[in-house]
Amino acid sequence: MRTPGVERERKDFADFYQRSRDSCLRAVLAGTGDRALAEDLVAEAFARAWAAWQKLSRHPAPAAWVVRTALNLRVSWWRRRRREVALDGHDRAQPAEDDLGTDDALLTAVRQLPKRQREVVVLRIWLDLDTQAVADVLGISARTVAVHLSRATATLRAQIVLVAS
Repeated sequence: MRTPGVERERKDFADFYQRSRDSCLRAVLAGTGDRALAEDLVAEAFARAWAAWQKLSRHPAPAAWVVRTALNLRVSWWRRRRREVALDGHDRAQPAEDDLGTDDALLTAVRQLPKRQREVVVLRIWLDLDTQAVADVLGISARTVAVHLSRATATLRAQIVLVAS
């Protein structure tokens, strides 16, 4: 017999997953450039989110937690993979095919931003977190978030104008 509290948690998590999966996937895809890897990382991050849902449901930005977890998993994956020996031409990542509505030129431009600017853009713009929530997630001040966002948007504008012309 299922208890009402467990059913409520399942429904809350299912709603959270439906609302945030695509935006989390876009955010991780921007950081990895590999669609299949991004999907795997996001799936693993959501599995961990479910395991910690009782506590995570009270987090101020659970979608940011999922993205941060996925990106941390990416670092762990990269550390393991860098020890492997690649055969010529066999392990090169293919360009990401993004059917989630993100323009290829924009995705390429975001990937070229410095890491902190890229994180701010992903959290502030794609996940639609407020400035203070981004600051809390990244462990920086709200003013620093604003500076990184300003620099990133200026760089992106310049790069997109160059691509368009």
